Amino acid sequence: MSDNLPIIEFPAAIVDLKYPLMRLRQALDGKGPVRIVAMGSSSTAGRADVVPYPYRLEMYLRQYFKDVVHRPDIRIDVLNRGKGGEEANEELVRFEADIFHDDPALVIWQVGTNAVFHNDQYDVDAVAGNIRKGLAQLRARGFEVLLIDPQYVTKMLWDDRAELSDKMVRLIRDAANEAEVNLFQRWALMRHWHVQNNVSFEQLLDPGDPDKLHQSDWSTQQISLALKSAMIKAIGLTA
Repeated sequence: MSDNLPIIEFPAAIVDLKYPLMRLRQALDGKGPVRIVAMGSSSTAGRADVVPYPYRLEMYLRQYFKDVVHRPDIRIDVLNRGKGGEEANEELVRFEADIFHDDPALVIWQVGTNAVFHNDQYDVDAVAGNIRKGLAQLRARGFEVLLIDPQYVTKMLWDDRAELSDKMVRLIRDAANEAEVNLFQRWALMRHWHVQNNVSFEQLLDPGDPDKLHQSDWSTQQISLALKSAMIKAIGLTA
């Protein structure tokens, strides 16, 4: 990737979350560790030398509450429950062991990428149905949820995947609206960087990924920072 890193924007219309994170705020105001579970596939689990967003988010949140809020006593744990290659279909089976058991203050669920990437294995409408089913289960147990939609990268735009990606993003947005949960619009944010801020795909992509699917260390860092700021604002603090 080029050493000349671009100047990028974080438009509030894209980044800001729709609903306040009340359960997370209550947990932060209480005593004991604050647990956040990150469910998802490879961009949650991590791959190669790119540090995935859950570990970065944990670090950024801990730094914020230590250095800005001056609450070093708050311990925030972001539990990484990502498994590469999975989609909502498989992740539903893991909810009991990987989410419910930990009783987190917030569930972050990254979905939709593999439905498009492995479009020979998944039907996006069926995946959307399982996303709605998963959201219903999480909401029934009182969990606060934040969905993350797919990454805007080369592989998601090749061949017939561009139209499929747009459909998946739309279906995820519809599911979030129906369930009244937050959506972090990774697709729209990365698209803004590429289209409006002239960020090349070379800069967005992990140079060691032959699939042209996974984000670079730099773009993963920027997404993590945007997510941290969105969460801080939804908690009711100033990022």
